[in-house]
Amino acid sequence: MTILVTGGAGYIGSHMVLDLLETGEEIVVFDDLSTGFPWLVPQGVTLVEGDIGDKALLSCVIADHQIDAIAHFAAKIVVPDSMSDPLGYYLNNTSKARTLIEAAVEGGVKHFIFSSTAAVYGETREMPVTEESPPAPVSPYGRSKLMVEWMLEDASRAYGLNAMILRYFNVAGADPKGRSGQATPRATHLIKTAAEAATGRRAGMSIFGTDYATPDGTCIRDYIHVSDLARAHVLALDYLRSGGKGTVINCAYGHGSSVREVIDTVKKISGVDFPVSLDDRRPGDPPEIVATGEKIRSLLGWQPRFDHLDTIVTHALAWEQHLKDRTNT
Repeated sequence: MTILVTGGAGYIGSHMVLDLLETGEEIVVFDDLSTGFPWLVPQGVTLVEGDIGDKALLSCVIADHQIDAIAHFAAKIVVPDSMSDPLGYYLNNTSKARTLIEAAVEGGVKHFIFSSTAAVYGETREMPVTEESPPAPVSPYGRSKLMVEWMLEDASRAYGLNAMILRYFNVAGADPKGRSGQATPRATHLIKTAAEAATGRRAGMSIFGTDYATPDGTCIRDYIHVSDLARAHVLALDYLRSGGKGTVINCAYGHGSSVREVIDTVKKISGVDFPVSLDDRRPGDPPEIVATGEKIRSLLGWQPRFDHLDTIVTHALAWEQHLKDRTNT
């Protein structure tokens, strides 16, 4: 049987593809290439270029390749953009996800892993966040993801689709072997942005908000290495296949770093004192989000391999240098 990875030519999806290949799985990548890149798909892996809103194409792929599991990564992910274009986010993240779920149910797909987000918790005062913390998203991005969670829960009850919902905290870093990383132009992720500034791929960067109720006034986030996150998806698939019941799991290390701490770490490791400007807060950014990270360890037996900010930053910087060299050749 074969695993369909939507968004598998993108940042997180491509890392799961690498992990799946190492376990000998058969994989089909489905991607519209709006933010993904064909060169991130490993040689020998089938790439279908298409829109997850195209049910006819999805149904053909599911039938032709005997898909028994789907890992769904394809989505718009920029919180500020979702504030200015909410309907675009509900179309891409929610409406099209419904089409994918329907195609999965009709095609007899047994297992579904959904790429959700910590943004579903919103500006929660409960720290650290657990899976029982009530969802209260403050952005259309977070709401668009929560709606898909609800659809999957209902589809599981009605049709038996076994769904694992993984709520990511702040994903960063790159494949330690340099095979993949975040390549999207104009990315807004903090570590990606800082690494671009350190390698000269952008002139500088900004801190959005310095008056939060945190120790240094900047937002605190729980950063997780993308390769550790990819491993969590593979373990989640193994869990479902072994008879485990789908559930919600936070993907995080259980400790946070502030924006200033991240920037200082990038400057320290790169040796570059790049310009940093201080700007107003962005809408939809909560002051702090940190998770316990206990359930993922106990349920899936997940053991992080890269749980250190220095390591995450080192891999991110190496990837940015790789992209810079690729552009210059």
